[in-house]
Amino acid sequence: MASPLSEIPVVYLGLIGSAIAGLGTGLGALPILFLRRITDNAQGVMLGFGAGVMLAATAFSLIVPGIEAAEEAGQSPLFAASIVAGGILLGGLFLWLANRYFPHEHFFKGREGEGNIANLKRVWLFIAAITIHNFPEGLAVGVGFGGGNIANGTALTLGIGLQNIPEGLVVALSLLTEKYSKRDAILISLITGLAEPLGGLLGAGAVSVLQSVLPVAMGFAAGAMLFVISDEIIPESHRLGYEKAATAGVMIGFVLMMFLDVALG
Repeated sequence: MASPLSEIPVVYLGLIGSAIAGLGTGLGALPILFLRRITDNAQGVMLGFGAGVMLAATAFSLIVPGIEAAEEAGQSPLFAASIVAGGILLGGLFLWLANRYFPHEHFFKGREGEGNIANLKRVWLFIAAITIHNFPEGLAVGVGFGGGNIANGTALTLGIGLQNIPEGLVVALSLLTEKYSKRDAILISLITGLAEPLGGLLGAGAVSVLQSVLPVAMGFAAGAMLFVISDEIIPESHRLGYEKAATAGVMIGFVLMMFLDVALG
């Protein structure tokens, strides 16, 4: 029996799935209504958890299906792997360029990017940094649905939505330390999640129009996420000195996403 979701155009599925995942950031910020802070140890675990989920999603929901899609299109295993590898490198390059030239400010790493950022309020620089971080996640969900594999897209939606919840809490708490009100912290966390449906729409639309780009698109999304994991999430999870707790979070997140991918696939 066909899934009811199979009747919905994949572009809409990509948009809806990435929007649901993006809402996890705002949902995760809600506990600040009752909490003022969390321990550094817990913060490391939560950031590590998010990195683990993204790492597993990159491997099991993007890279492996991308290679399989290329092989199903008649490519040799070697050429299929090369296509996806090229996409991974392009995705990493895209995020490197975005971080290099787009003005933004991290909570822990400070300001990055070029341009006249002195005239921009810090809040917009924070939003820009988190948007750069969230866009590849939405892109991954969109590409997952755009390939016509609803189970894969659903696994990505759930996994990225889950990792966005603790990430949203960390972002909101960081905003509180910057003297923003609880209302503003929740609102900003929610706004940053809006980058995900934008990425989802772009990814699903591109793949649905031209199915032949699916392996490259999956590699591109994977490369962009790998850049975020290595350049931002893992260093931030280690900065407070609780590397072992963060590593435990990575392993828990990785295993959970692996089970989600297998169970839904």
